[in-house]
Order: sequence, then C-alpha cells, then structure tokens
Amino acid sequence: MAKKLPYFDEQLSIAGRTGGSDDIALAAVAGRFIGAHPKLPPVYRLYSRQGFRRMEDCRYDIRLHDRFPEIRDGEYMYVWAKLWMDQDTTVPFSLSCYGPATVYINRSAAFASNLNDDVFPDRKAYFRTALRQGWNDIVLEFVKTGTGCGGKFGTGSVKGFPLHVLNPKLEGQEGWRCSKPQPVRWRPEELPGSDGQGSGTKEDADSWQSAPAWTAEQLKKGRFGRIFADAEIGETAYAWTKLSSVCPGAVKAALKGTSQGRCAVYLNGKAVFRSEAPGGSLYAEIVVPYGDSELIVESVRTGEEWGFELSAAVPDVGFSDAGQQPGAADAVGFKAPYPVEGLREPWLYAGPFVAGDEPEAGGLTRMDRPFGKGGRRTFWRADLPDTWVRPYLENAMYGKWNYPLGVTLYGILRTGLALGEPHYAEYAADFIEQSSRMHEYAIWDAEQYGAPGINHQLTLIDSLDDCGSFGAAMLEAHKYRGLQGAEAAAAHIANYISRKQDRLPDGTLYRTRGTTDFMQNTIWCDDLYMSTPFLVKYAELTGEPAYLDDAAQQFMLYREKLYMPDLQIMHHVYDLKHDKPNGVPWGRGNGWVLFSLTELLAAMPSSHRLRPGLVSFFRELCEGYVRLQGDNGLWHQVLTDPESYEEASCTSMFVYAFARGVRFGWLERPARYAKAALKGWEGLKERCIDKHGNVYGVCRGSGYSFSSRYYKDELTWQLNDTHGIGIVLLAGIEAKELGKFLVESNHQGAEPQRFGSV
Repeated sequence: MAKKLPYFDEQLSIAGRTGGSDDIALAAVAGRFIGAHPKLPPVYRLYSRQGFRRMEDCRYDIRLHDRFPEIRDGEYMYVWAKLWMDQDTTVPFSLSCYGPATVYINRSAAFASNLNDDVFPDRKAYFRTALRQGWNDIVLEFVKTGTGCGGKFGTGSVKGFPLHVLNPKLEGQEGWRCSKPQPVRWRPEELPGSDGQGSGTKEDADSWQSAPAWTAEQLKKGRFGRIFADAEIGETAYAWTKLSSVCPGAVKAALKGTSQGRCAVYLNGKAVFRSEAPGGSLYAEIVVPYGDSELIVESVRTGEEWGFELSAAVPDVGFSDAGQQPGAADAVGFKAPYPVEGLREPWLYAGPFVAGDEPEAGGLTRMDRPFGKGGRRTFWRADLPDTWVRPYLENAMYGKWNYPLGVTLYGILRTGLALGEPHYAEYAADFIEQSSRMHEYAIWDAEQYGAPGINHQLTLIDSLDDCGSFGAAMLEAHKYRGLQGAEAAAAHIANYISRKQDRLPDGTLYRTRGTTDFMQNTIWCDDLYMSTPFLVKYAELTGEPAYLDDAAQQFMLYREKLYMPDLQIMHHVYDLKHDKPNGVPWGRGNGWVLFSLTELLAAMPSSHRLRPGLVSFFRELCEGYVRLQGDNGLWHQVLTDPESYEEASCTSMFVYAFARGVRFGWLERPARYAKAALKGWEGLKERCIDKHGNVYGVCRGSGYSFSSRYYKDELTWQLNDTHGIGIVLLAGIEAKELGKFLVESNHQGAEPQRFGSV
C-alpha cells in the first residue's frame, strides 16, 4: 500500500511512472505549464484621453473637482466601472482621497474613508475585498467638500496586480462612466450593476455624463479632418482596413469612393490608386485573393476638409466578369484590420506625419510599435474624439514580465534544447518575445498615458526584481533565436542596473526603498540572482567586460555582509537600519546565491583576477550546503531546521550547482557532490513532482524577518509556484548531464581517485 508523503500519496509520484527516464519527468513539468498557459496575445482596446489617467502606480487619478468645477459642496458624484475576474479571488486596492469616499463592489460597501483619509490626499489607504468570477461592478462615491472631490483609486499591488477597468456603457473601452453631480446620496440598491440584485435605478442616462461624440461641425470636416484637427497643410495621415473575400480563389472587384486631399490606396503593399489632384473621385479595378488583404489609404492634407469615403464591390459595367465567382458581390468587404475591443467600424487611423518623415505604407500594418520620429511618434486611433488604441496584457501568465517567470522560461527553454524538442524552446522564446518586441511601444505608452498596459515592470523599473531575472532569460532566448526588441530591452535593463540602481559607497547593490517599509535599506541575497546572471550575459552580448567585473565584485561584497563563516552558508538579509544580518539561512535565498555563482563561473575567463577567490567561495558554500542535505535528498525551508518543510526550489538550485561543479571541475571532492546532486534529483521526483507534472513544495514569494518562525510557519509553499518550476527543470537537466558525464568518464578510463571519496 502506498504511503502518504508530505505533499501527496507516493502513488501519485512521478518517480515510479517514468520507467527511469528523466526526459519523461522533464517533459511532464514543462508540458503541464505550457498546457495551462497557452499562447495568447495582448488584448487591444480603445482608450479615451478624455477619461481619467492612470499614474505610475497604476491608480486612476479621479480629480472630479477639476473636471467639474461647477460641483457644489455637499453634492455627490459617482464613477462606475467593470472588472473581470477569471475566478473567485481576493484583490488588494488602494485609495487616496480628495474628500470623503466610499467604495462599493457589486453594490456592497467595501471601504469608507475616515476623517484622516479625507484631508490627506497623499495618504494611501489599503484594503482587500472579495471579487467573484466574471464581471464585477465597482462604484466609487465621492462627496464634494472644501478639500476637493474624488480620489486616486486602483490596485494595492502595482507589481503583482496592475489592474485596469472597463467603461460599462462603452463596450470594450478602458475607463470609467462618470455621473452628473447629485444633490442626494444614492442608496446601495440604486447603484448600477449586473448581478441581478437590486433595482439599479441609477443606470438611466439622465444620471450620467454623455460619452464623447463628434459635433455636427466636426463631422463636416471629413474623417481625417476631425481626427487630426491640428494637422498642418502638407502633412500625411493613413487609414488601415482589411479587404476580405470569402470566395475561393481570386475575385475581380473595384474600389469606389471620393477623397478630399491628395490620396493613394495600397493593396498588400502595392499602389492601386494614386491621385495628384487634391480631391475628387476614387476608382480602382483590383483582384482580391481569398482571405484578408491589407488595404491602406494614404492622404495628404490640402484644405480644411480632409478625408475619404470608400467601398468595395463588383463593378456593374466596364469590367469583365470572366472567372468571377457566384455571389462575389456580397462576399467582398471591409473588416477591422485587427481585433480591437470597442471598435465599431472597420478602420484605424495613424498620423499626422510631416513631409519627409511619413512611414512607408507597407510598413504600417502592425500593432507592436509606435510610428514616426521623436515627439511626433504616434499609434493607431479610432474615428472618435481623442480615442486611441492601446494593448493590455490580460493573461494570467503568458506574455507577463516578472522575475519568477524569468527562471521558469529559462528552464523551459533549456528543456527544449536538452530533449531535442524545439516546441518547448519555441514556446519560451515566443513568450519572452511577446514582451521584448513590445518594449519600444510600452515605453511610449507609459509616456503618453502614465502607466503602460503591458510590460509595466520592465517599463517602470525601480528594483532589481523588475528586470534582472527575466532579462537574463531573454538574453538566453536571444542566443537561441534572435528576438525582436531584445537588445533594446537589454540596454534599458543594463542602464538601470549600472547607472540607476541604488548602491552603497563601495558599490554594493541594495534596496533603498521597497513596496513595504521593512524592505527599505536592506541587502537581500536574492538580489545576486536579480542582477549578476543578467550582467554576465550582457557582457557576453556586448563584449564589455565591465558588466562581468561588476557581477564578480558583487559576490565579494555580498560575502562581506551575508556570509556565515561557521556554517559556510548565507544570511537571507542584511538590514542597514539595524546594521546587522537577520540571522536566518532561508533556503531559496541561499539557492539563488549558489545558482548565480555557477552562472558567473561558467562564463568567467580563467585569467580573471577574482576567479580564484570566487572558486574558493563556491567550494565553501557547497561544503556548507552539502552538510545540510536531508535524509530524503531534499533541503529544508530553513536550512538549519529539519523540522521546517522540504523545499523544492532551493533543493533544485543546490542540485544544479553541485552537478555543474562536478562537471566543470570546480569541486575538490566531486564524488561527494555527485552523489548529493543525484540524490537530490531523485528526492524531487519522488516527493515534489507528481505524475501530472505538478510541482509541490515551492516557497511562495517572500518578505523577510529576523525570526526564523516567519520562514518556517508563515512563508508557506504553493502548488506550481513559478519561483520553482523552471529551476526544477534546470536541476533535472543538470542531473541528466551529470549522469552522462559520469558514464563518459568511466568510458574514458578515468582514475578512480579523480572523484575522491564520498
């Protein structure tokens, strides 16, 4: 009968289900992650600049007293939005008040400001509230007083949950619906909502501000004229659509219309119409293949009215119908050039561009970068007042940029290479490239709108967590397959680490601020992983040794502050506020140190002046860690406390480092470490990986404490935590490589004493 292991019954363990094949175990872990997180692009939505702007902390700055100066003291205003949740969950929010405020979630009061909140607009009040699977209605109630009306509202976790909301009456658009000033407070049951409860009597249009719309005078100016009202004579704008045919094979058709301004039309990059006169009729005979063709209208402003009207159809006369497909007249038409939530017509618009700086029409049919140069760069717009297209990452995982996913993707990439299965490596490369190719756009987006809809951690870097881990994985993927935007993103990261990240006078990287007060003025051993692997790989990319030198020096500096010479392991954190280390050897923090040191040593020239000291440091740490390995082959959450839980991520990093240390000849007693590495990998397969590829026993993201009880009892493990999936894969790959190395060593007739004694 199978026995119960700490995380699951041994009958569920993958160890007994692979026929001794490590490849099967690796494929199960990588395949489970990929299956759970399919490739999905960003969602593109319309956004009105007339709405409330998000700040760098991703909260909306709702300044109703500025927007509606006519509001009187004592009057109420309401703003309403919808927020989608994939599952029932609890979400952190934050509010800073310009006056009294109440937050309603699905018609229930979730937060009400107090007297202190109401008069300190820079103070952040945090609260958590339950949200249901599906749509949730958020209604903010504000009261006008002498201090103002409104507040700064949004996420309480900018790093982990940078939420954006949708306008409930402008389907698909980001933003809020805003009420008119109200003399009487609305009752909860009167609030708008979609939960089927309450009367929702205040959903009527008379209670709310009207949505932005063109005036009759603006409509007369033509579509380019109203969208690009500030364009000068001689400047160029573009409209983009798809010409779609459902007929088999090619179909003959015609484009018909009129234009105001000098006009050209391009079909799949080829000009099919060009006018030299400033306006008039537009006609072109074309052949349309099955499917979607890219159609661009290019127009130069020549007068007050500026635009075009265009249709596609089978001509009535003067055009041979030989070979024409039956029903083709109904089967050719325009469709949106890209799915954009909230778009109600089949056109997008870009411009204006000054003469000589206009982009090539054939290079416009893309959604991943701004167009133009310098301060005149722009992106796609809709035919609505001040309304733009923006991408938003709404996937739980795929395409997200954060540090745990960096090591996850590094592991999946290496798994594909180790197994000779390119689909794993391609998945990792595609995942990373979704961020890297949007880097240029995300920087521009943040400049325009305050907080970007994608890549928020990379774009708004303010810590090593934001950049180093994922950046290192990006550079590994870039070596495998050149990634769009990778080198620009890497330069952005290198500039931050080398020139902006806080350092002590001796150059030590440290945290001068943090998402919580206790993180201020601290040195975390984790940050060796958040910095040095990237610096090593960036030195390789650029050929600049200064980056590798910086990485090497950090290990020597961190050793001075965090090393425990009696145990030959590391403290988790050095707190500069107390001028002492915290005294707790947290497993994963120590794992990051040793893992990162192997990355450095593997790339470091043998002649480097710091290499002897770093090899010695590596050996000392390995000696400390190998003594603490548990009977089951695993290491513990608190390394020196065998009563703390067996932790998978630190075990994986010690396996990884020991195996590399043996293969690369860094360790003086290789047999001892080979045995420990292989035992650790077997322990992971038996006790932490189930037959479905789920990974157990990975500590969740940590804070820090001077108390070991925090790490042991409060810092719990999570199923399939991304802090551990990739490093488990890397451990398995290195164990596999170690096994091959030991076999090859035997075949080569190595002397037994080469491996020393166990």
